[in-house]
Amino acid sequence: MTLVNRAVGIIPARWSSTRFPGKPLYVIAGKPLLRRVWERSSKAKNLESVIIATDDMRIAEAAFDWGAEIALTSPKHRSGTDRIAEVARHAKQFAFVVNIQGDEPLIDPRLVDELVRKLRSDRSIDIVTAAHPFENPGEAFSPHQVKVVVDESGRALYFSRAAIPFPRNPSGIKYFRHQGIYGFRRGALLQFV
Repeated sequence: MTLVNRAVGIIPARWSSTRFPGKPLYVIAGKPLLRRVWERSSKAKNLESVIIATDDMRIAEAAFDWGAEIALTSPKHRSGTDRIAEVARHAKQFAFVVNIQGDEPLIDPRLVDELVRKLRSDRSIDIVTAAHPFENPGEAFSPHQVKVVVDESGRALYFSRAAIPFPRNPSGIKYFRHQGIYGFRRGALLQFV
């Protein structure tokens, strides 16, 4: 793998979630949520490395114990994207950075691979993400689900926890659920933040 094609997956993880403090280490079927995300992400064939980016020593120590690579970050970041950018700023050996949300324990490694493949195959793409239609349309109205609004070409316009556009006739709108993943060219990520 040439240097210009190397990809890293970075999982931002913080303890102080406003909706669910300590969520990364919440145990699901015997394993912490974050470990499940890391294990699934580590199965992606197109990533040379998977790094957990955190500002919390509880998360760092737990992840280190199960064998994860850790990057300690500033506690001042306002978003996971800011957190992964701090790591990417120092990880100059990677051309592509995949932001894998720390609360997606069922992330499909093939989806991670597809985002990297898309970035490698088309130099005009700087940022790529994934979304799918809601299986249950009623979930589109839940503030716990992130929705993505796309244009006619399938390009993401914006993301929201609200059902946007607000429907006068909900049966005519197709809502997309964001899948908790973004792929960036390293330079685009650093410019974005």
